[in-house]
Amino acid sequence: MKNHPISRRQFIERTAALAGGVMLTPLAAAQTIRKTAADQVPLGKTGLKVSRLSIGCGTSSGRVQKDLGVEGFNRLVRYAYDQGVTTIDIAQSYQTHSMLKDAIKGLPREKIFIQTKMGGVPADPMAEIDNYRKIYGVDYIDSLLVHCTIAPNWEEERKRTMDAMQEAKEKKIILVHGVSCHSLPALKRSVELDWVDVHLVRVNPQGVAMDTPRTDTWNAPSDESHVPAVMEQIKLMRQKGRGIIGMKIIGEGRFTKPEDREKSIRFAMQCGLLDCVTIGFKSTAEIDEAIQRINAALAEVA
Repeated sequence: MKNHPISRRQFIERTAALAGGVMLTPLAAAQTIRKTAADQVPLGKTGLKVSRLSIGCGTSSGRVQKDLGVEGFNRLVRYAYDQGVTTIDIAQSYQTHSMLKDAIKGLPREKIFIQTKMGGVPADPMAEIDNYRKIYGVDYIDSLLVHCTIAPNWEEERKRTMDAMQEAKEKKIILVHGVSCHSLPALKRSVELDWVDVHLVRVNPQGVAMDTPRTDTWNAPSDESHVPAVMEQIKLMRQKGRGIIGMKIIGEGRFTKPEDREKSIRFAMQCGLLDCVTIGFKSTAEIDEAIQRINAALAEVA
C-alpha cells in the first residue's frame, strides 16, 4: 500500500481536530468546569479574590466560636484553611475579635482574606483601623465594612467612618470597603452609593433574618415574602460590579434540619448572584457538611 503524503494544511486540520476531540471528552470537560467551595473567585470587579466559602466568626455575636476556647477556635480556623476556606469574616463587636491573631499566626498572609467591620461612629475611625491591624497582627485589612446599617440615610450617620475608610483605602491600609445592612431601606441605599465596593447581604430562601422594610429589624418576622425584594437589590449590585457576600445562609443557626440547610445552600450556589457565602461554624463536621453541600449544589449547574 502506498503512503500518500498530506499537505501542511491537512496536517494542521487533523491535529486540531484530534486535540479538540481530546478536550471534549467527558472526563476532561468535567475537570475543566468543576466548581467547589474552595475555589478562589473574583469579588465582583474589585480585582480581589475570595474563597467561595468563608468562615464566619460571629455566630451570636461570636459567643458560639468563643465558647470553643482558644485552642478550639484556632483549630477550627486552621481546619477551614486546610480545606481551602481562606476567607474569614469577623467584626470589632464579635467576641472573637481579639482571638484572630493567634488563630492565623504562621499562615501565609497573602493567602488569607480578612473581612472585618466597624460599628457605630468612633471619634477617630482611622485610629480604630490601625488598632484592628494591631489586634489581628496584620499590615493591612482586605475588606472593611460599615457594620449593621439600618436607617435609610445611614451614609449621613456614618460619614466620618466612611471618609476614614476611603483614606485608609488610598493608603492601602485596607483594600476595599463596603457595608453590611440590616434593613431593606438601608440595603437599597447601599446599592445607590458608588462608595460601596462590597456588600454583605442577609440571604436565604426561607426569609429568615432577612432585610425587611421595617427598621426595627430585630423584631421583623421571618417570611419567604421578603426574599424577592432582597434578590432584586442583589441583582442591581451585580449589574454594578459590586462584590457580593451572602450571610445568614444557615438562618443565623436556626436551620437545624438538614433539609433546610440543603435548601438554603443550593439556593445560594445556584442563584448566580453571590461571589461568596459566609457561615458561622462551631465544628469541623459542620465545615465538612457545608463544603459537601456546596460542591453538590455547584455540580448540579456545571
